[in-house]
Amino acid sequence: MTQQTAAQAALVRALKQYGGIFLSLVMLCVIFSFLNPRFMSVVNFMNILQQVAVIAIAAFGMTWVILLGEIDLSVGSIIAVAGMVGAQCFAFGLGFGPALAVTIVAGALMGMLNGVLTAKLLLPSFIVTVATMGIYRGLVSLPTNGAPAMIDNATWTAIGTESFLRLPTIIWVVAVLFVINQIVLSKTSFGRRAYLTGGNREAAVYSGIKVDRLKIIIFMISGVMAAISGVLLSSRLFSAQTNAGMSYELDAIAAAVLGGTSLAGGVGTMVGTLIGALIIGVMNNGMNMLSIPYFYQLIVKGLVILVAVWLDVRAKQAKR
Repeated sequence: MTQQTAAQAALVRALKQYGGIFLSLVMLCVIFSFLNPRFMSVVNFMNILQQVAVIAIAAFGMTWVILLGEIDLSVGSIIAVAGMVGAQCFAFGLGFGPALAVTIVAGALMGMLNGVLTAKLLLPSFIVTVATMGIYRGLVSLPTNGAPAMIDNATWTAIGTESFLRLPTIIWVVAVLFVINQIVLSKTSFGRRAYLTGGNREAAVYSGIKVDRLKIIIFMISGVMAAISGVLLSSRLFSAQTNAGMSYELDAIAAAVLGGTSLAGGVGTMVGTLIGALIIGVMNNGMNMLSIPYFYQLIVKGLVILVAVWLDVRAKQAKR
């Protein structure tokens, strides 16, 4: 009886925390299904999940950064760099394993640079990552003078095109990374330190948390997640594109904020971020099926971020 009561209490908490955003997702699906009957087809649903994969993984990393009250605007550029690093590794004759390792290390190093500049030089993360966004985007074009780089490694491209147990491999990658991030955030001391530092930095310092080191590690996590997103995107495209990941940082921020991650820090979950990423994916897919021009889509996503931030501010004011 006690276990049943605890399960009911957990269900009530989940409904309170995620019920609103999940209802928003359902309503979006209903609206787009009404506007285009092909929207809810199995083929399109699988397509949405694969499109969401790249955004969701980048958003997992973004959630960690926002939990600290910071921001990372360079993730879209890191996605592009990761694809190009992989392509160049294959061009130099490396196999899948070494190429994947080099790509992930490159993402970690780019994230570390963001973290060091923010934590050690005390520069605002917004300014730092705006600068590195441009730097990394420029680096993508150096090896090929702006031209795409083809990827002919069968294992690399299989990640984005093949299936495992009747589900696209790319979805399994998202599932594994979601579980890892969720466990680390909610069940480990590292996650608790992230929450505490984002919620009250001064208290975190007094409690003995090495805030600078934590910040650098979290920016590295964001870089690694963005690099993995770059691997998935380039595997789907069979190439590394210099314009890959454009505006993906907006999608990642929107997914995290829609999922309840507070831009002030200290509040957020990976479950909410995953639902937020699904909302962004449904919006992107639905607007594409309705042939809405890309610049209008950017306007819509910008408005979504504004509304989400406004709701976050209102919620904080209500708590006060």
